[in-house]
Amino acid sequence: MNVMDLFSLKGKVAIVTGGRGLYGSAISEGMCEAGATVVIASRNGAKCEEYAAALREKGFDCCGMSLDLASDESIQALVDAVYAKYGKIDVLVNNAVDRSNMVGFPDATREKLQASASTNLNGQIILSQRVIEVMLRDGIKGTIVNITSMRGLDCPHFPFYPPEYGEQAINYTTEKWAMVGMTKFMAGRYGKDGIRVNCIAPGGYNGDKPADRVSDESPFAKNYRANCPLGDWAKYDDIKGPVVFLSSQASAYVTGATLVMDGGWTIW
Repeated sequence: MNVMDLFSLKGKVAIVTGGRGLYGSAISEGMCEAGATVVIASRNGAKCEEYAAALREKGFDCCGMSLDLASDESIQALVDAVYAKYGKIDVLVNNAVDRSNMVGFPDATREKLQASASTNLNGQIILSQRVIEVMLRDGIKGTIVNITSMRGLDCPHFPFYPPEYGEQAINYTTEKWAMVGMTKFMAGRYGKDGIRVNCIAPGGYNGDKPADRVSDESPFAKNYRANCPLGDWAKYDDIKGPVVFLSSQASAYVTGATLVMDGGWTIW
């Protein structure tokens, strides 16, 4: 097969959770550009559909749907709706993250930790479970791509965060490490069924809109760029290639892997 054809997602149906978020927008667009039919899903279904409409104007096949990862009923409703609309599910990208219950170690409570994990870990597992059930039922040799973080490979470099940044979240780092383990478990469990599960660990992305950005002159931003081997934040397009690679036949013999996309941050 021609190498460019290996990267094609033409004819594939993909779900991208958190598909309108900071990295999610680029992931959704990249999957569309590779030829996939993309379901952009988050708690704000209207926002997802608004973004999908903009992508459809560019000629892409996509739609927005609602998903609350803290609710088993919502997870099942999404899987049922995607299957009813498209008749199959080939790819799941677990990208969504709920930051509303992030908490520093000194202030951590069981309630906040449980609420956070309910979405950011348990919800990812349940959604993957439901999607894998559909793949197994239909004999689909599908792919799952989990979006962790470089925080799933290291921990915050605390000297970079001045007091005004507050405490770094103990549960964010813990959950992102757990996603790497989740990836390996599912890859080992379902490899013989032809289902591949991999992970991407992105580094810092500072957004493209001024309102979303950390000031480039802030101490944190200066320290980040100075200490990143590639010398800058990730750019909007940088995650497109890795997610398409791991979703496509180009990575047919890759499973249980974590593709690190952090500008070299974790090599130190």
